[in-house]
Amino acid sequence: MKERHFGPVWFIPGENRGKYPYCHSVFIPDAGILIDPASDRGRLERLREENTVREIWLSHWHEDHFMHLDLFDDLPLAISAPDTQPLSDLDALLDAYGLDEDFREYWVPLYKDLFHFRPRIPSRILEPGEIVACDSLTIQVISAPGHTPGHLAFYFQEPEVLFLGDYDLTSFGPWYGDVHSSMSSTIESVRRLQKIPAKVWLTSHETGVFENDPDQIWDKYLQVIQLREEKLLHLLGEPRSMEEIIDACIIYRKKREPRAFFEFGERAHMRKHLEKLTQEGRVVLEKGKYHLL
Repeated sequence: MKERHFGPVWFIPGENRGKYPYCHSVFIPDAGILIDPASDRGRLERLREENTVREIWLSHWHEDHFMHLDLFDDLPLAISAPDTQPLSDLDALLDAYGLDEDFREYWVPLYKDLFHFRPRIPSRILEPGEIVACDSLTIQVISAPGHTPGHLAFYFQEPEVLFLGDYDLTSFGPWYGDVHSSMSSTIESVRRLQKIPAKVWLTSHETGVFENDPDQIWDKYLQVIQLREEKLLHLLGEPRSMEEIIDACIIYRKKREPRAFFEFGERAHMRKHLEKLTQEGRVVLEKGKYHLL
């Protein structure tokens, strides 16, 4: 992928098309604002050496968005208030994911070695609805919870560029597996972002740049949530334990390694769906198995 400039907004592609554990970054050179420093470490090092980065913004707290934050430890950091706690301590980050003890042994060295995790306290809080006026453009900070409680999107008004963050419009669909993630808020945020009159849409992963209205892609992205639920309901035609549900691989389609990543993702998302269906009175847990009502 190539770096793209949309006037004063620079799209910095991540390694491997921004697929996890990487993401795409956004840079505003006139303001020295770098958003989500987890793209290409070499490119970010060059930006650092050129002394053009003055402040780091995070769309949210996930590791594939702060991977190279260590390059900018001496610079101010800005993030939303609800997403500050996981960055303050490694245990707090693991707790925010809801990682079981048997998976933490896998993740702790990764966070330290691959993601260069160091506890950080933000220098300032990005407020929903905040308007940041730069020399070359105006940035609107948009609250878009669901993926995380404090997930932010950014609208660059003059070039009409909208950065969607991890509402990435990929075929995988939304992630809402964290302890405090929300399916309903995810849907509400995506629909709200869809109404913003942008001309260019930037996302954190894969395609990254949409220069034509994503149109039906928005719908297909959200339809993944419903498709997952339909598959789960079909599976529950017979009572199933949580382990049997996880083994059905509704999220990832087949068993994959490492187990600590993919099994966790299956469990986290299925737990969200089961909680929803239970609250709706459509599913009940009896004697260790989920039953349709």
